[in-house]
Amino acid sequence: MTKEDKVLVIQELKDALQDAKVVYVASLEGMNAAATSEFRRQAFKQNITVKVVKNTLLQKALEQIEGVDYSEMFPTFVGNSALMISETANAPAKLIQGFRKKAEIPALKSAYLQETFYVGDENLDALVSIKSREEMIGEIITLLQSPLRNVLSALQNKDEATGSSEEAAPATEEAPAEETPAAEAAPEASTDATDAPSAE
Repeated sequence: MTKEDKVLVIQELKDALQDAKVVYVASLEGMNAAATSEFRRQAFKQNITVKVVKNTLLQKALEQIEGVDYSEMFPTFVGNSALMISETANAPAKLIQGFRKKAEIPALKSAYLQETFYVGDENLDALVSIKSREEMIGEIITLLQSPLRNVLSALQNKDEATGSSEEAAPATEEAPAEETPAAEAAPEASTDATDAPSAE
């Protein structure tokens, strides 16, 4: 690789990493062509960018990133290195873990996400358990909806109770109304009885 080629690769890596919030570096060493191809295919489906990179070029690219000091990851840049960039915090960890069910590879070298560095493969389980942004939003929505459901349920029960009492009310009011004509008819009958003798 010429000097010009290296400069181009470093610039490409820098552009990809500049705004990255989730950066993993893994080792794919020991994976055959079929397994590597499958790993890339699944990464693509999960919107994870995977690039097999030269350690020296990756380090130089990271050194040029403003705002973040990636030097804590540099000692892990040995042997075969695959750069993984994602929007979802735990997606690369889950992908690696999924492949580890069949073999000991790939292995996690280091990662940077949520302004924290994770160095070493022993951090894989911790990374898998990190809530993604989507999962956190989903949990917050569920928590917010729960009290709302309780309020709506209480209002619905109140409406049903009010409706039942309103339906029962007319039956109570109609009873006196039926007695009124009978009360009015009684005086008319007594009046007729009083008038009869005066006719004689």
